[in-house]
Amino acid sequence: MAVIRRARPEEAEILSALAVDSEAYWGYAPEYMERFKTIYRVTAGFIKENPVYVLLESGQVQGFYGLLLGNGEPALEYFYIARERIGRGYGTLLWKHLVEKCRELGIRELVIIAAPEAAGFYKRMGAVAAGELESRVLAGRKVVRLVYTTGC
Repeated sequence: MAVIRRARPEEAEILSALAVDSEAYWGYAPEYMERFKTIYRVTAGFIKENPVYVLLESGQVQGFYGLLLGNGEPALEYFYIARERIGRGYGTLLWKHLVEKCRELGIRELVIIAAPEAAGFYKRMGAVAAGELESRVLAGRKVVRLVYTTGC
């Protein structure tokens, strides 16, 4: 049975490793993944200062998300599922929790920046494409900007 709870600062390294392994699911080159590790490293400070939640199954972290609230418009900074759990409903379960948390926090619109490979998931969840941006990881690569309206 899956449980979702607030992340703890001491879990930062576990979450960083999960994010890297999940991102690698898409088959990116080693150079890309090295830059990704640095740019998307989860820190204890981020966990302390922002809503970050983990999905646990049998006591093991199987996914997590992190919202960035202090940078203008609320944004989804992290949303990762363990590689072996991708496509098994864990993402949908975590997404439902995310939406409820956004509603509790009074977030009406959530910005999501996603790799083209992951954008389909967010669109299936109801997010709408709102342009493209340059990737923070790889110059010349485009990523998708999406907006999700929470209905609150």
